[in-house]
Amino acid sequence: MSFVPSYIPLYERGELQGRIDRALEILSSCTLCPRNCRVDRTRGEKGVCRVGRLPMVSSYTPHFGEERPLVGRYGSGTIFFTYCNLKCIFCQNYDISHLGEGVEVSTEDLANMMIYLQSLGCHNINLVTPTHQVAQILEALPLAIEKGLQIPLVYNCGGYESVETLRLLDGVIDIYMPDFKYGDPEVARRYSAAPNYTEIAKAAIKEMHRQVGDLVLDERGIAQRGLIVRHLVLPQGLAGTREVMRFIAREISPNTYVNIMDQYRPCYRAVEYPPLNRRITREEYEEAIRIAMEEGIKRLDGVDEGYIKRVLEGWE
Repeated sequence: MSFVPSYIPLYERGELQGRIDRALEILSSCTLCPRNCRVDRTRGEKGVCRVGRLPMVSSYTPHFGEERPLVGRYGSGTIFFTYCNLKCIFCQNYDISHLGEGVEVSTEDLANMMIYLQSLGCHNINLVTPTHQVAQILEALPLAIEKGLQIPLVYNCGGYESVETLRLLDGVIDIYMPDFKYGDPEVARRYSAAPNYTEIAKAAIKEMHRQVGDLVLDERGIAQRGLIVRHLVLPQGLAGTREVMRFIAREISPNTYVNIMDQYRPCYRAVEYPPLNRRITREEYEEAIRIAMEEGIKRLDGVDEGYIKRVLEGWE
């Protein structure tokens, strides 16, 4: 039996419209994310995220630099939404998240972007930084379904999520891909202006896993449904890798698909905040891999058995 994205049955049962109505209601006194700005975005008021009533998009294109189960042969169909509900001082996409590179589009335009990416053969629609634009995404989805959308939706976020908003997405999103940036809430406050980030991310990831479970792949190794967690290694252990991996293994699942990322480089204002003013070392990355394995994580993106063996031997 061929795979059917979860949003199609939801639409066919007539339940999707109720989610849209509720999301737009929230938008009128916005609590879509934990910032709880309570501005009326339906009237163009803007809070921390600086986005009003319409979707705001920076770019849309097939992406081949994502996790292997998302990329496959034809790429992940990424839609980069403008601005963000986090304020990371080292953001590598700061031109989008902080400087606001992008334009307002209609909901029909957004639906057409999804259809265009599907027409190119992309394996999924990868909604990048969607948290503050959930209502607009939901509003565009029926239009896309009516135009033939039938590939998984990926919710690619920073982990600073409202559980109430995530519940609106139950049965809509097939693949959740949150960051878990920090194991220490004080570090999160200092570098992302995100109070209680660690507690909020834990609750959000639990809800995501409740909805979609561990990552499921098809016979080609392409993701169909489930949870992927990203964790960016920061200099001098600032990401709190031990705490993050322990939580995932013990409170989510040791079979969680985890991408421990080594691409940190000092961007935006990071040079003002040592030790974030340098790249990570090979030893720091290998220590993060070792910690993940020690804590019981079994599925690491892009890490083969030979590399694992070398890391373990290097730490004996």
